[in-house]
Amino acid sequence: MKNLIKIPNHVTLIYMKEKNILTAIGPLGKKSIKLKVKILFLKDNKIIKISSSTTSKMSNKDKKNLKAIKGTTKAAIKCLIIEITTLLYQKLKIIGVGYRVLESDKSNQDLISLKLGYSHQIYYKKLKNLNIFCLKLTKLFIFGNSFQEIRSEASIIRSFKKPEPYKGKGIIYEYEKIKLKEGKKV
Repeated sequence: MKNLIKIPNHVTLIYMKEKNILTAIGPLGKKSIKLKVKILFLKDNKIIKISSSTTSKMSNKDKKNLKAIKGTTKAAIKCLIIEITTLLYQKLKIIGVGYRVLESDKSNQDLISLKLGYSHQIYYKKLKNLNIFCLKLTKLFIFGNSFQEIRSEASIIRSFKKPEPYKGKGIIYEYEKIKLKEGKKV
């Protein structure tokens, strides 16, 4: 029962056996993925079983890694179901005196202006399918329905000012803890 996935009631899955493409339709949209192994539907199409048969000819090396490929396929299908059913988000905190997100003008909503202790402001253009806004001047929220895009967007914004190890100033994730180093002793 290791390779079974339960399908929620409000999700519709369409599987094309010829091309081996799984399409999921849910409340937040429609997404598709290409699979490397075949899948079977059980119990009135409410459970997916990942089979051991592959879609194309595999090398001996890939046959040895079939268990890993099945696990990766299971994780990809679960991620696909989560992305079309729930709204995903990532929170970023900006720590430091004078570090903040500046209010952008109304004409250009997809541009973010950051003040991070440099001599200039940093402007960042967000992706079209993601929403970025700040409730406070030091907290940034990234919303969307693609886990990969949210994480990459957050890591790009975080790379503008990574937290430094002595005072902890910079951009950090909401759940991140920074272990501070001890400074020089006199």
